[in-house]
Amino acid sequence: MTLRAVKSLLTTICVSLSPLLAQPALAQAAGPQVRTDHGVVAGEATADHQVLAFKGIPYAAPPVGKLRWQPPQPAAPWQGVRQATDFGPHCVQLGGYPDMQFHDPGPSEDCLTLNVWQPAGAKRGSLPVMVWIYGGGFATGGTSEHRQDGQYLAHRGVVVVSMNYRLGIFGFLVHPELTAESAHHASGNYGLMDVAAALAWVQKNIAAFGGDPKNVTIFGESAGSFAVSSEMASPLTRGMISKAIGESGGALYSSSLGYLPRADRETRDSAFLQQAFGTSKLAELRRIPTEDIVRAATAKGALRFGPDVDGYFLPEPVPQIYAEGKQAHIPMLAGWNGDEGRYAGALTPTIASFTALAQKDFGEHAADFLAVYPAGSDEEAKRSAGDYGGDKFIAYSTWRWIEGQVQTGHSPVYRYFFTLGSPGDRNHPAAAGAFHSDDIEYVFGTLDSRPDAVWRPEDRRLSDQMGAYWTNFAKTGNPNGPGLPKWPVYGPTEWQVMHLNGDSAAAPDTLRPRYLFLDTQWGKEKN
Repeated sequence: MTLRAVKSLLTTICVSLSPLLAQPALAQAAGPQVRTDHGVVAGEATADHQVLAFKGIPYAAPPVGKLRWQPPQPAAPWQGVRQATDFGPHCVQLGGYPDMQFHDPGPSEDCLTLNVWQPAGAKRGSLPVMVWIYGGGFATGGTSEHRQDGQYLAHRGVVVVSMNYRLGIFGFLVHPELTAESAHHASGNYGLMDVAAALAWVQKNIAAFGGDPKNVTIFGESAGSFAVSSEMASPLTRGMISKAIGESGGALYSSSLGYLPRADRETRDSAFLQQAFGTSKLAELRRIPTEDIVRAATAKGALRFGPDVDGYFLPEPVPQIYAEGKQAHIPMLAGWNGDEGRYAGALTPTIASFTALAQKDFGEHAADFLAVYPAGSDEEAKRSAGDYGGDKFIAYSTWRWIEGQVQTGHSPVYRYFFTLGSPGDRNHPAAAGAFHSDDIEYVFGTLDSRPDAVWRPEDRRLSDQMGAYWTNFAKTGNPNGPGLPKWPVYGPTEWQVMHLNGDSAAAPDTLRPRYLFLDTQWGKEKN
């Protein structure tokens, strides 16, 4: 055989083997198996054998090359059995937080995978489904954190799903060429469309994992909660969501996450690209290495990339969609934490400094502001400054979303206020109180994933209550159940709020005047 013939034979062999080499996880797969619409996956049982976990399942094609900045496309089918025992890579991050600890292969643009936890022995299509959307300001986050491990909620008789979705400039770039190449004349919101694609995957496949596709609850925290309110507003998810839970965040108002009109974002984003890369031509941008884009997008003074009103995923501004009653008319449970934000100024607030802040932010309405954020002493000013910081950061946006659903959603709404102060841990001193994101481990039943925290009996008790409330709601649209403090529907007259703490109980909303005042000032800014 000639050398040329040998080379030709080797080339033929390599080409024929390349699909198999690209999917090494398909060989010798073991463990519980489920057939999806793209192929069979093999998971594994958790340590107690009560839950089956399937991780790293592709729900869309890798958004790389020409698919960078495109809506999610169908995943490629595979032959044989795909091992699904490890998390897929988290999506490329544009920032980070010390309490975010990922347990996956690392960041990648090829990141559109999801995970499923099902109770062992679940009958096909029989159980409610809870789909988790992580937070991180639409710039960071991932599904592989121990605090978001779905196995413990699955013990309560639900199927839990979590997905990775694109972040920052990779998930939310808006560009006139993207708009022009879109069949819907839209650009941006690729991260939110990833979530919608995962929900579509759930509709097609979750019955095989024991889940009921007609009983799907989406829940999320921070940016994940913004995403929940946005998915409810989008026509792309109509009929795929049965219930919604929001933890600290809503897209009906935001001082930081934007949701600007598409045309404004096209101008803004294109100018950034030209300055950062010397070009705003889409074909050239798609060839830029991932790390170079990350470097530019995280440089000092770089833009923040979040959702936009693109005319497709969001046909209109989110507040308008809710005001006109065009959102999903489904039961909703939502609220926020007691210490979402601390005063961020260089000096500790005093009567004088907080009064000056009131004048600066509200002018002729400063006296009305101080009536609901009192500052009769330096200590009171400090507390009010923390309250105002949290309200401006995220609590008011959550309140506005809740009110919008009460007004036009035609379904029960349950509101909570999480106020049990943290015992303190490596990343959060006890003085931080019930800080932003503090609720995640309580909901998931993963308190022991938080490093160095010394948990008290009331923490364990509250975590058990919240896990029960959340899963009861997913099952029936009502969080109440045996052994739990009664949680009334939130609405006119008493506006009852469930206070989640060491002695959980419902009570009328005493802070309503504060949010009604903010609504007179910020409500007119409606994105």
